[in-house]
This record gives sequence, structure tokens and C-alpha cells, in this order.
Amino acid sequence: MPLLYTQNLRREFGGVIAVADVDIEIFKDSITGLIGPNGAGKTTLFNTITGLDFPTSGHVFFKGEDITELPAYKITRSGIARTFQNIRLFKDMTVFENVMIGRHFRGNNPKIVKNKFLNFILGRIYVKKEEKDIYENSIKWLNFFNLLDMRDEYAKNLPYGKQRELEIARALATEPEILFLDEPAAGMNPQETDSLMKTIKRIRDLGITVVLIEHDMKLVMNICDKIIVLNYGKKIAEGTPSQVQNNKDVIEAYLGKTDD
Repeated sequence: MPLLYTQNLRREFGGVIAVADVDIEIFKDSITGLIGPNGAGKTTLFNTITGLDFPTSGHVFFKGEDITELPAYKITRSGIARTFQNIRLFKDMTVFENVMIGRHFRGNNPKIVKNKFLNFILGRIYVKKEEKDIYENSIKWLNFFNLLDMRDEYAKNLPYGKQRELEIARALATEPEILFLDEPAAGMNPQETDSLMKTIKRIRDLGITVVLIEHDMKLVMNICDKIIVLNYGKKIAEGTPSQVQNNKDVIEAYLGKTDD
């Protein structure tokens, strides 16, 4: 059974169909690429899956549960995290604080009990445990990305590639089962992109399923187990990198139809 799948997912904006009845299946421990020309509906599909937007019709299922109408914060707490095409860091906060916020966002509130004194004591115990958890979790992901030495730097002062890594680290601090990356290699130089490829594989090796939107075809072809192709909101192809690379509909979507 897929870890996540959609059924007839559709998103309309007025008379424009951005996502047209799309069915996708994402399996555990895989890396899936979502590609297509600009305006194909890739980010809109991400948004409807992760709760930043609601579909016009259709459903999203995660671990067998229908999450279509859940708000974004509940979807995050269920085990789904994402990054954005345009980096969304707290630029005037430190590297460490950015990652800590990610972990805090995944936290749960302590149970409320009727006895006020017990509630006060349990609340204090919970806060101490939560603070310890947030600290240890943040250190773990800073180490993973070799950002620990930069933890007191303001996010805005990091090189671009490191800002990208920090955004991924913050998403991973929520301890997701599936991670959605929206154009993670955008703006990176070849060396940074090669490093990113290795990082994504390491994330998958931790048991975290990865789905990514990307225009860098070298990256997509080298690391993805499966590729899904959208064009004008429709899924036009799906398969292994070699299958998709030689698909006639995909070639036409990118290069245009040729006259025989």
C-alpha cells in the first residue's frame, strides 16, 4: 500500500484548471521526482497535498487516512514536511533558532487534568522534557548538515546553499515520514547541487520518503526511483527515469510537437 496517494485530485482557480484529476502513489523509502514545464501545476499539487491550499475536488490519503481537509499544521504533525521554491527562513533569527522552531512546531501540548496542582506540576515536567527534546533534535539535524559551527549565525548571513540546507534541516526537525522539496537545487552551483544529491540520498537512507519538484534533470535522473510528469495540470507520464526520458509525450511537452 502506498504511504501517500491522491484520488482524482483537482484544483481550479476560476476557469483555470491547475491540477486536473491527478492520481499519484508515493511508496515508503522512495525518492520520487515531479517534473514538467513551468506552469504545469507542480507546486499547486504540492500545496493541495500539504494543506497550504484545498483541492476543488478529490482526496489525499496518508497512511490510509483521508487528510484532504486537514489544515497545514495538522498535516505537519501527522508526519508530512515540506520546503518551498523561495526560501522561507526566519532571516533575523539564528541557525539554531530556525531549526528549534521546526521541532517545536511538531510538539504536542501536555494533557490537561482537572486537579490544578497536578496540572501545574505535570506542565512543568512536560516543558523541561520538551526543551530537552527540542535541543537534542536540533543538534542532531545541525550535525547532519554540518551546520553546528554556524548555529549562532543569523540565517540571513549564510551562503545561499547553506540557507537551502537550513530550510531542509528545519523541515526535518519535525521528524517527518515524508518530505516534499520544492525545487531544492534552484540557484545552486554544480558543486552545491552534487552535495544536495548526496544529502537527499542520505535522507532517504534514514527511512524518510522524499518527493521533489526539480528542473535540474541531471539531479532528477540520478537520484529518483520514479518520476511523475505533469503538463497543463494533467499527469502525462510516470515511470523510471529511463522510461520517462524516452516517453514521446514527455519529449513533446518539453520540446514541442514535431511534424512527421
